[in-house]
Amino acid sequence: MRKRFFSICCLVVLSVFLAFGWRTPSAAALTEDRRLFMEAWRIVNNSYLDDTFNHQNWWFIREKALKQNWQNREEAYEAIEKMLASLDDPFTRLLRPDRYRSLQVNTSGELSGVGLQIAFESETGNIQVIAPIADSPAAAAGLQPLDRILTIDGIPTNQLTLDLAAEKMRGPIGTTVTLTVQRPGEPTKEVELVRSRIALNPVRAELRALDNGTSIGYIQLSQFSANAPAEIDRAVKDLERQGAEAYILDLRNNPGGLLQAGVEIADRWLNEGTIVYTVNRQGTMGSFDAVDGWLTPDPLVVLVNHGTASASEILAGALQDSGRAVLVGEKTFGKGIIQSLFDLPDGSGLAVTVAKYETPNHRDIHKLGIVPDRLVPLEPTSLVEFATKSDRQYQAAVDLLSQPQAIATK
Repeated sequence: MRKRFFSICCLVVLSVFLAFGWRTPSAAALTEDRRLFMEAWRIVNNSYLDDTFNHQNWWFIREKALKQNWQNREEAYEAIEKMLASLDDPFTRLLRPDRYRSLQVNTSGELSGVGLQIAFESETGNIQVIAPIADSPAAAAGLQPLDRILTIDGIPTNQLTLDLAAEKMRGPIGTTVTLTVQRPGEPTKEVELVRSRIALNPVRAELRALDNGTSIGYIQLSQFSANAPAEIDRAVKDLERQGAEAYILDLRNNPGGLLQAGVEIADRWLNEGTIVYTVNRQGTMGSFDAVDGWLTPDPLVVLVNHGTASASEILAGALQDSGRAVLVGEKTFGKGIIQSLFDLPDGSGLAVTVAKYETPNHRDIHKLGIVPDRLVPLEPTSLVEFATKSDRQYQAAVDLLSQPQAIATK
């Protein structure tokens, strides 16, 4: 009898423990802030590339966070950011409503700020320049890829998230922001920038004549925005009408943008074949292939440098692996992972790393970059000298196109 009583007690205690000790609050008991947190957790739980979640118990992180009493939306945001920080992935991040709206504009319209594309440098915790946007205050001030931004208006960037750093550099036209910048091998310096409207038309194109009489189409692509494929269509067709016999596609300082835009632009230059492979967390491999046929079979040289990143590397890798183009310049940035954007109920959003990509030859270039076929270092070049005879990389491309037999077309 005593043994039976003991067993019944154990069962009762266990039932109470299961009912109360590990119970997640019901939907009715959740506040708006908690619902927001739960939705962010659910998105990452279902979509994040690393199914070990940086080798931690993702469920336990949720339960621990929900035990806290948040007083307002800001504290809920901070809880989400703390949760995401545990993944040790600077590209998976919370985008508060203002920042989310700005990002959506950034891929389709205009914004006001200094015109810098930035990344988080994990070794130092600082912010690193991927590339300045063409004709922006940052480009005019001479900021370059790999420059480190140590402070923004006196605030150390190792105390800021990537999005907060970007937000602090945006602002009304005509206002100023001061950056402390360190270039590798040089002393730090302060740079004061006046914010202005940043034009986001991503394509600049013109017909140029070489000394041997060959007409080449020079196309500079600064970003993979939603309108970039249509602008490339327009540029190439116009240059073809003008008699272009070969092309230079300049992807230097292009930090990427929309994956779909990168795939569509690659399709413009490739007649057939795979553009990129994607691999999700289940290890399932998908691919994007050229389907529409190229706009032109003319010889092509692609210029790349340390600021060539993400979707730019997808395009450059596809053209290099297929033999369609020769790559000239410096090793690219090395961002081989893909983020998707997810809406949250209050107008904020999440950028979540959902896949990695491989080039057509199954190269994983994340943190490695793409080595060009012709390595040509570039000394500091003023904006006036960019893509002129004083630009060594551009001139190397011109020299190649002066010998068309050296350029394969596939």
